[in-house]
Amino acid sequence: MMIRRIPQLLVGLFLYGFAIAMMVQAGIGVSPWDVLTQGIARQTGLAFGLITNLVGLLVLVLWIPIRQRPGLGTLLNVLLIGPSAQLGLWLLPVAHELWEQVVLFAGGLALLALATGLYIGARFGPGPRDGLMTGIHRRWGWRLWIVRTSIEVTVLAIGWLLGGNVGIGTVLFALLIGPMVNVTIPLLTVPIAPTAVAAAERVPS
Repeated sequence: MMIRRIPQLLVGLFLYGFAIAMMVQAGIGVSPWDVLTQGIARQTGLAFGLITNLVGLLVLVLWIPIRQRPGLGTLLNVLLIGPSAQLGLWLLPVAHELWEQVVLFAGGLALLALATGLYIGARFGPGPRDGLMTGIHRRWGWRLWIVRTSIEVTVLAIGWLLGGNVGIGTVLFALLIGPMVNVTIPLLTVPIAPTAVAAAERVPS
């Protein structure tokens, strides 16, 4: 199974970053975390991909007080999604016509759902942002939807104040990504023994 899981993880992370780039270039709004990344990039002049990496690293640091342990997938998420997104921004032109924006955003959203199913389904641990949410839930027992909503509203507000792109795409992302990954994750999850899952989802301390 490891022969399948590692390539699936790497492909999923690469496609995830490329999907982010597609939605950014569509120009009609992006996910809350990408709004934050755009805002920081506009204020600092740093590349979008680099900011993606730095935000992921900062969120990973926030795992320490909630006693969440990263897996291989968590660490590779921090390292690989930023360069993949930056490559996509370099390759893809900005969409100007409405039909181009719709097609590019829809394709990016679909690809992101597929990529999420691939990398989470490889079962090497969650990304830093999802891990923060689930870690807070486990540490203090707060309801998962309250934790997620609180984090994403806060991130969205900060990103918007910094100049990130909030639009109809942001709303569509919020409404559609949950049901979409609810399909892709079960389809692409690799069946392995529970002990193997526990070992894969953490790294040695």
